[in-house]
Amino acid sequence: MGGAGLEGIVAAESRISRVDGQAGQLIYRGYEIKDLAEHCGFEEVAHLAWTDELPGQGELDGLKRELAAHRPLDERMSHVLSELPASAPPMSVLRTCVSIMGLSDPRAESADPQVNLEMAHELAAQVASVVASIHRIRRGLPAVRPEPALSHAGNFLYMLTGERPDPLAERVFDNCLTLHIDHGFNASTFTCRVIASTLSDIYSAVTGGIGALRGPLHGGANQKVMAMLHEIGEPSKAAEHVKGLLAQKKKVMGFGHRVYKTEDPRATILRRWCRELGDTTGQARWPDISEVIEKVMLDEKGLHCNVDFYSASVYHMLGIPTDLFTPIFAVARVVGWTAHILEQYANNRIIRPLCNYVGETGRTATPIAQR
Repeated sequence: MGGAGLEGIVAAESRISRVDGQAGQLIYRGYEIKDLAEHCGFEEVAHLAWTDELPGQGELDGLKRELAAHRPLDERMSHVLSELPASAPPMSVLRTCVSIMGLSDPRAESADPQVNLEMAHELAAQVASVVASIHRIRRGLPAVRPEPALSHAGNFLYMLTGERPDPLAERVFDNCLTLHIDHGFNASTFTCRVIASTLSDIYSAVTGGIGALRGPLHGGANQKVMAMLHEIGEPSKAAEHVKGLLAQKKKVMGFGHRVYKTEDPRATILRRWCRELGDTTGQARWPDISEVIEKVMLDEKGLHCNVDFYSASVYHMLGIPTDLFTPIFAVARVVGWTAHILEQYANNRIIRPLCNYVGETGRTATPIAQR
């Protein structure tokens, strides 16, 4: 029997990703994440997640055209975004928007694998546009029309800021999206698979995944990391601050992981980008502070940082507001979610685990007049 939270329980088989906590490896369909991050763009890795193969040039060009074609939001979605309260949490807005997409898609109930793959592509395109538009609209700024010539990562930054990103920013954000595509049976992915196992539609499953990601124990850790970095402010104050947290037995955000017992391979990649962005943009204090924190945590607690630690300062240096960090997680993870949904549909059995009942037995009911 596994532990609380299904720890140690193997719930199903999957070909999509493998997380090896002992070796510190993340593998997407046979490829190590560091290999993919170095040699492939986000669209190539998305194709891999959805189809089990890296694309040839013609397939890649076709996928890019398809994503570009589905990025513009229709009038109904634009109206919904403009009518929702500006104060609403972005993840709640995103959850609502994806649910509405399902209402307006006549193919939503299709059992055809090709149709569901097409809807997966469209969801990936639309989720990115919705998140960028949430940011613009709540600030009273006009939404930015997508630019078909840009990559998925470059277009998102363009729709967010209204300015074409420089090559470094586009490359860094492309890598960030790739690193977050999938990560085994995490809470939101498992939620998607449970919903899909009932043969509910792909939109319902993704909506459920967003709901799970919205919880602070899943998404949102990098927001707390950024709050900590702001509180510290200067590299000279970092060691004392962290040691103070440890002395008070408070959690230092961005360290430790449920699965990894060594360094998170995604953090290795993000650490390098954090330093390069900091040095290039004149914001070196963020990697400087982060490196001090990392050393203290390794020396004092033997803990390695996880993906959330360096993604926080990387997103911040890219000009992304802190409360969009979790929605951006969804911009990438919607590819993994939909890949798992398609895999569940292809070899389905409804997910129905047992529960170990620990309540009372032998009780008898009496009529209400005698209670």
